[in-house]
Amino acid sequence: MNGGTTFHFRDGAIQDVLSEATAAADGRDVRVGGGISTARSFLKAGLVDELHIGIAPIVLGRGNRVWDDLRGLEQTHTMSTVVAESGTIHVTFSR
Repeated sequence: MNGGTTFHFRDGAIQDVLSEATAAADGRDVRVGGGISTARSFLKAGLVDELHIGIAPIVLGRGNRVWDDLRGLEQTHTMSTVVAESGTIHVTFSR
């Protein structure tokens, strides 16, 4: 892509995928994209240094349950929030 961004799609154990990506990045940042199950897997394994989540206003009882079984993130990461004009809340967790 313009600017040098490269995407690699992998399927495997998350530790193996992250090791491969880290080696390929040669000291640059590695970003992992995916759905809620991908994010939860990396969080549960303690492999996330920075996490950005966009929370859109919805009716209670709908949407994806992000935080089930993910206690303690607030103890290992600092949190910042920004509210967009649309009402979406952007939350960033940083280790």
